[in-house]
Amino acid sequence: MSWQAYVDDSLVGTGTVTKGALHGLDGNVWATSAGFSVSPAEAKAIIAGFSNPASIQGSGIMAAGAKYMTIRAEANSVYGKRGPGGIVCVKTGQALIIGVYDENVQPGQCTATVEKLGDYLRDQGY
Repeated sequence: MSWQAYVDDSLVGTGTVTKGALHGLDGNVWATSAGFSVSPAEAKAIIAGFSNPASIQGSGIMAAGAKYMTIRAEANSVYGKRGPGGIVCVKTGQALIIGVYDENVQPGQCTATVEKLGDYLRDQGY
């Protein structure tokens, strides 16, 4: 399966993720949904937040030019909120998975979808 197919089918295609992206841990884009452009610098800042949560707890999470208030930061998962929507970021051994949801999606649904893809990629060695 191509990286784009993971975004299209395993994230956005589920109906529980509004926009999604996959990045390498170097910040470079592997795949993204249409109209959702997380810059390598934004991805690197999110990645840094996994090992240093304070770096994103005060300043928030930036993704595709939008700022999300950090509500939880752990070793492999970071969650943010912006208005009625939010963001879920999951780190695997080689990838950063970003899922964004809007007011039509429950936060827990998006979290489950992004975390499930993260678990799958870890199992596959990514």
